[in-house]
Amino acid sequence: MTHMQWLSVAMLAAMMGLFLWGRFRYDVTAVIALLGAVAVGLVKPADAFTGFSDDIVIIVGSALIMSAAVQRSGVIESALQSLAQRIKRPPAQMLALSAAVGLSSGLIKNVGALAMLMPGAVQMARKNGSSPSLYLMPMAFASLLGGLTTLIGTSPNIIVSRVREEMTGQPFGMFDYLPTGLALLVVGLLFLSVGWRLLPTDRHAARGLGEAINISAYVIAATVREGTPVVGQTIGEFLARHDESIEVTGLLRGDMRGEVNEDTHIGIGDVLLLSGQPDALERVVATDRLALPGAGKEGDGGPPDDIGVIEAVVRNDSPLIGRTAGRLRMRERLGINLIAISREGTALTNRPGRTVLQAGDVIVLQGPVETMPARLAELGALPLAERQIRLGSRRARWLPLVILAGAMLAAGSAVVPAAVAFFAAAGLCVITGALPVDEAYDAVEWPILIMLAALIPVSAALQTTGASDVIAQELANLAVRLPAWGAVALILVAAMAVTPFLNNAATVLVIAPIAAVFADRLGYAPEPFLIATAIGAGCDFLTPIGHQCNTLVLGPGGYRFGDYARLGAPLSLLVVLVGTPLVLWFWPV
Repeated sequence: MTHMQWLSVAMLAAMMGLFLWGRFRYDVTAVIALLGAVAVGLVKPADAFTGFSDDIVIIVGSALIMSAAVQRSGVIESALQSLAQRIKRPPAQMLALSAAVGLSSGLIKNVGALAMLMPGAVQMARKNGSSPSLYLMPMAFASLLGGLTTLIGTSPNIIVSRVREEMTGQPFGMFDYLPTGLALLVVGLLFLSVGWRLLPTDRHAARGLGEAINISAYVIAATVREGTPVVGQTIGEFLARHDESIEVTGLLRGDMRGEVNEDTHIGIGDVLLLSGQPDALERVVATDRLALPGAGKEGDGGPPDDIGVIEAVVRNDSPLIGRTAGRLRMRERLGINLIAISREGTALTNRPGRTVLQAGDVIVLQGPVETMPARLAELGALPLAERQIRLGSRRARWLPLVILAGAMLAAGSAVVPAAVAFFAAAGLCVITGALPVDEAYDAVEWPILIMLAALIPVSAALQTTGASDVIAQELANLAVRLPAWGAVALILVAAMAVTPFLNNAATVLVIAPIAAVFADRLGYAPEPFLIATAIGAGCDFLTPIGHQCNTLVLGPGGYRFGDYARLGAPLSLLVVLVGTPLVLWFWPV
């Protein structure tokens, strides 16, 4: 290899090392890779920012805005929840919800599709007395499979389409992914209909209403004020008066932690750490006029009627991660209080305001009902309660779907380029009021766009230096004795193996050009190998950290790291065994 080719390979290895290390967020890692490529001469300064004007960035950003507009309309959510609630048996409900999420993920972002139906799944689990773990991981996996069905279902599909256009002059169309993607979704749902038995269903049988929302694990800090009925009572009397519906897990007196036993007397100024169901906790606080953080002064009559409590899960891109509510000054800045935290079913005995938050934590927030949806969005948290008030206006209820259909038709019929069609659709969603402009900006995942824009020139450098040709040739030498299905399976497995550690879009940016050259070296058409790359990059079922859908259900499902492989490993094997012949059937070599 030449000097520049060695530099390209070294840059690729260093970039993958940074992704695996996880010290920097994926967009920062991409920026570091771009700066490094410019510094060593792999990318010319004049070409450093070409990625920001690439059609991929426009399509992905526009698709996110359209997805948010469709989700905001509430049409899909209402229809699918109504359907799922007609089914009474938990396994059948799980299958219906998973199918609904999978089908929705072809039209809107898979995380959005999952977020729409998670509240309904949690409520169903509570009503059935079963664990949310039965529902949530299958729904997350179905959302990943559903994203494989259309061009806008997931960003890897858009990137692969661009690579095909560079190779053959013809990009993949809107529904070119549908035959393989839909077939894999159906196969995946059939597997989940029986494979759910591999999931743990009752990790906390002693107390639980379910593994995810093990509500007995919630803890709040309530201050005893002067004149409240609890003053002078023992903890035993306090608990008996409330029919043992809660527990006292700690008592803080000044800077001291008092011993908790039934004979301990409660005094003015004591801070009680209470654990129990959210409704029981709220009832106790209201009955005994206990003070929560930010509840006001004694005698203020308690919180006004428009103050409510809501459960939410912390997303993996939330600004809450790694911080405490006190450090964020949540009450002062946003007017809401963090009153309880649940982490994978583990009881927390520290004050919620002093607990460092993690992705997947289930939190209970108190604040004004009218502003709570906006505050949750700002905090990067998703509600875990059924939403009775739709945020979209009835006038615009069907408009986003009409706009999306028009964009799909325009792009699919090649009337205009896909980037123009989707950008116009996103603009119409804002102009017509189907999506407020502030929400449109919030819907765009800027770290993803920055990562794409930064890595596009780096990926191009692999091709211009010939490094991708060298890597592809080495792979071709290994696969020369393999049949066509073996070569396709090799690419699919390679993408599937890398995507748990890299962002799926980064995986495609690295592997798709290599896969295209690999196919050329073997004398095959590039399409089956590009489709295999998209499938592999979109199917991360092994870890909770590889895709945000998996992270999103970690806390509400009460899952442990190894639980993903219990269900995900056989599903991954099934995708390889079924996906390979499917790709070759619809896209012959």
